[in-house]
Amino acid sequence: SAMGDDLGEGQSLTIPITIPVILAFYITIAAIQSPNSGLAVGASLFPLFSPIVMPARLPFDPPWWQVGLSVVLLAATAVALVWLSGRIYRTGILLYGKKVTLREMGKWLFMK
Repeated sequence: SAMGDDLGEGQSLTIPITIPVILAFYITIAAIQSPNSGLAVGASLFPLFSPIVMPARLPFDPPWWQVGLSVVLLAATAVALVWLSGRIYRTGILLYGKKVTLREMGKWLFMK
């Protein structure tokens, strides 16, 4: 990997990705119990949670605009994250062997 030299370093970099997924599963439980609550609607529109929460709401017939907006926001976020990941990877591959922090990766986003 361009971000870490060993398996342990790579695992610590996956924590920020894993936590939202786990949180989304807990929100899904609440969304199934109350599919039109503010939490369920907000989570189904938030791109990190929408792939898990919105399918749980679909049997309860959410408004069509919520489903459409959820898909558009998710697609736009995916495109943006692929672009940002490419910038981080491009810089990270050149700095092989160096310990990397999230703060450093943030700086890489704005390097030319």
